[in-house]
Amino acid sequence: MRNIPEVLAARLASGVTTLAYVWRIVRRDGEAFAFTDHDRALPFEALTCEPMAGLVAGAIEKSLGLGVDTASVSGALSSVAITEEDLARGLWDGAQVDLFRVDWSDPSLRVHLFAGRIGEVRRGVSAFEAELRGLQAALNTPVGRVFSRFCDADLGDARCGKDVSTSAFRSEGVVSEVISNAAFRAVGLEGFAGDWFTRGRLSWDAGGEAEVSEHRIEADAVVIELLDAPGAVLASGAAFAIFAGCDKRFETCRAKFGNTPNFRGFPHMPGNDALQSGPVAGERLDGSSRRV
Repeated sequence: MRNIPEVLAARLASGVTTLAYVWRIVRRDGEAFAFTDHDRALPFEALTCEPMAGLVAGAIEKSLGLGVDTASVSGALSSVAITEEDLARGLWDGAQVDLFRVDWSDPSLRVHLFAGRIGEVRRGVSAFEAELRGLQAALNTPVGRVFSRFCDADLGDARCGKDVSTSAFRSEGVVSEVISNAAFRAVGLEGFAGDWFTRGRLSWDAGGEAEVSEHRIEADAVVIELLDAPGAVLASGAAFAIFAGCDKRFETCRAKFGNTPNFRGFPHMPGNDALQSGPVAGERLDGSSRRV
């Protein structure tokens, strides 16, 4: 049950309201911001709420028990605090969010509606939509390992153990031509075969990282496509470092990286057909391994 101040409850009951939404957001780097859908700035605790034209609060879904509360917010990229570049770099991912309904004539009168963190953020050329996940979302995170034929380590981490900082798996390049908002031609990578950097990681010298969705050779030119548009950092002459990609398969771990002992998957795990199959006449029925 929400605790509504008596003064605010009386104003709500009067039928004439002066209400606005306020979002208080604390990023993972500790920076705190406040935004409102009101048409002027509002004082809120130690912050000043920045008015954002076109900011819309989505439906709030509350769940009983351990069900995850969800909400959303969408609006135009009109704030100097929320830029396309910062969204692309993930600065807002996982930020702590508190949503309030306040009386804009007296912002001290407020009701807390939602607490959670920013989940998936979808952005366009001039607008964005952010999914808000309740505090219970952390309880729905899988714990432990998943039995799969694919490796569950990240290339180069402690569990993988492969050094990808060597010249065989790391290179530096420069954007020679921008093809689209997420693709470009590059120089400096001519010594590598196509797909070598597919599913790899790219780090911009100007700051920020991106995931490589495709690395191919077109008419002797190297083309790199990124999973997401990196924003203004993608421009002719931009320098970057790029790391080899891994598709998590045992064959790739063995042939590309020579890292078979550290493979963190289960390549010989039987599939559903083997698990559901019954005895076959003429085969050995002594309980020995099916792999010979």
